[in-house]
Amino acid sequence: MESVLAALSLIVLGWAVVSNRLALWNITGPLVFTVAGFVLGNPAWGILAVEVEAPTVHVLAELTLALLLFSDASRVNTVTLRHDVGLPARLLGIGLPLSAVLGTLVAGLLFSDFTWALALFVGAALAPTDAALSVQVIDDRRLPARVRRALNVESGLNDGIVTPVVVFALAVASIRPGGSGEVAESVRVILELVIGIAVGLMLGFGSAWLIGFASRRRWILHGGRRLGTLATAVGSFSLAQTLGGNGFIAAFLAGIAFGAAFPRDVADVDEVGELPELLGEVLALGVWFLFGAALLPVALNYVSPSTLVYAVLSLTVIRMLPVSLALIGSGFDRGTVLFLGWFGPRGLASVVFALLAVEELVATEVVGQAISVVAVTVLLSVAAHGMSAGPLGRRYARLHDTLPGEDAGPRRRGHRAEN
Repeated sequence: MESVLAALSLIVLGWAVVSNRLALWNITGPLVFTVAGFVLGNPAWGILAVEVEAPTVHVLAELTLALLLFSDASRVNTVTLRHDVGLPARLLGIGLPLSAVLGTLVAGLLFSDFTWALALFVGAALAPTDAALSVQVIDDRRLPARVRRALNVESGLNDGIVTPVVVFALAVASIRPGGSGEVAESVRVILELVIGIAVGLMLGFGSAWLIGFASRRRWILHGGRRLGTLATAVGSFSLAQTLGGNGFIAAFLAGIAFGAAFPRDVADVDEVGELPELLGEVLALGVWFLFGAALLPVALNYVSPSTLVYAVLSLTVIRMLPVSLALIGSGFDRGTVLFLGWFGPRGLASVVFALLAVEELVATEVVGQAISVVAVTVLLSVAAHGMSAGPLGRRYARLHDTLPGEDAGPRRRGHRAEN
């Protein structure tokens, strides 16, 4: 593992040096690290040995997702969002469920060997979006603020919302044919969710109050608020896992509770949340490397024409049709609806869900096909969305200055700060 860490460190250094130059060519970090992992860690020719079933791979991926779930959820600006809750609510309350349902139905039709639970896993795992792959769009201040805010809030919350569905689907899919454990598995999943919810809310609200209380009395040294916030993110995930709960739900709800309860007169949430965000983003580069090195080579062994068809449909019809239905009556023109529909890239959450499937399910041909569908869709999204974000964003900006009901005043920079 030391050789993998050394390679990753050097690649991160190189990426940090030339990241802005590569961005001008529409080359994103996920694409660079996926390709690097595939070249260096491929079992057929790579110089690094990375096993997809290695515990280290799963721990790193799960911790990364937990940090980003906490960070994104904590940075949702409820004051700003309250004035324009309609668009994110449509995308999350209508578009997201419809995407998961439509993805499940299409998976069941294209892959006749899939059980309903495995089809549900594929549909739900590919429903959430990743802002990192369309950061050029979210950061482009030439674009209407409502569009950028909606994409940002959607990508920050949808992976946490869909996690219980993925966990339930994997639990049912893990039951052997002819088994009678569906009720027991359902009870176990519900118990995991209850524990995760309790831990997340307790640590989120509790740590926000504690850090605020100590800050007002000047008990905290410089940087202590950031460390406390990082401890809350890691602690919510690890404590829930230790108690038999769902760590992802705990981290997600801890972030929401922390962001809502943290006193604004003490410090800005964006400031105290810098460490979880930064650590999550650095670890995410490692997960993309492991995706290319460990998961992608295995997934490519199960690729079929149906896999490619589903991947294309997932990035187009399965995403864009629900978004179009969700935005009926919103007053947006067709160009804006298509723009919002296209920029739903699949990313890190889907990768982690695929790794969970490797960990939870028995290795069979059918399971391999399901994991392959998720991995190939993510790979196609990394390339397509990463390289189209800049050109399509610039084209859209030229055609749309403001949108219905939008304040055209100053816009804040940052793809998470504007949530």
